[in-house]
Amino acid sequence: MKKLSALILCLIHLLTTAPLAAEINLSMAASLKEAVNEIADAFKKKNPGIKINSNAGGSGALAKQIENGAPADLFLSANEEWMNYLKAKGMIDQRQIINLAYNELVFAGKTPLKITRMQDLPQLERIAIGSPKSVPAGEYAMAAMKKTGVDTALGKKLVMARDARECLMYAERGEVDGAFVYRTDALLLARQARILFTVPQDLYGRVTYPMGLTATGAKKTEAVAFYRFLQSPEARKILDKYGFTTR
Repeated sequence: MKKLSALILCLIHLLTTAPLAAEINLSMAASLKEAVNEIADAFKKKNPGIKINSNAGGSGALAKQIENGAPADLFLSANEEWMNYLKAKGMIDQRQIINLAYNELVFAGKTPLKITRMQDLPQLERIAIGSPKSVPAGEYAMAAMKKTGVDTALGKKLVMARDARECLMYAERGEVDGAFVYRTDALLLARQARILFTVPQDLYGRVTYPMGLTATGAKKTEAVAFYRFLQSPEARKILDKYGFTTR
């Protein structure tokens, strides 16, 4: 009986003192999903004891989730605005912010009309953009429309989406005539829609993906290690493969 009790106590000790698998909670812009998940897989092969939980979506929605207490060790935004939003609230370690990659805005669709520039868009009936209040791609698109003077003509034709990928889905289904999306998404996911033109870079701010460690993540060794791995040549090679620019 004593031996059995001792065995039980030993098992309880092992169960309560055994180290739990380390976890990294990652919140990232939807357009980064496939590339960063592949980078995460490469990292996990080198660090098999670490689990990475990914949450992808519109940058604004993710920032609000983090503000409201959602677990996040790293935040990868599709613009500087939402990174600065969290930084101003003291939720991002200001010493641990760096630009991970860059992208381009394109207009894609299946329309038979000849659409080759911003000034051609008023010919269309329905155009999808990410909601400018929370989706950086939508902000970039609105800036381009205003700068070319077509924003008034397109005002009632815009269909708001949760993120740039939902815009592409609408274009793929033919629910809109075209959509403002990221080049990387169009190259990776478009099957029916095609890129009709690239939005000139001088019409909007450069699509930048800043990444930062949250105040919580900066204290986690494994999160800091993954943050550094995202800056490695191996990670940059994967980003390049998906069409991102890393310089």
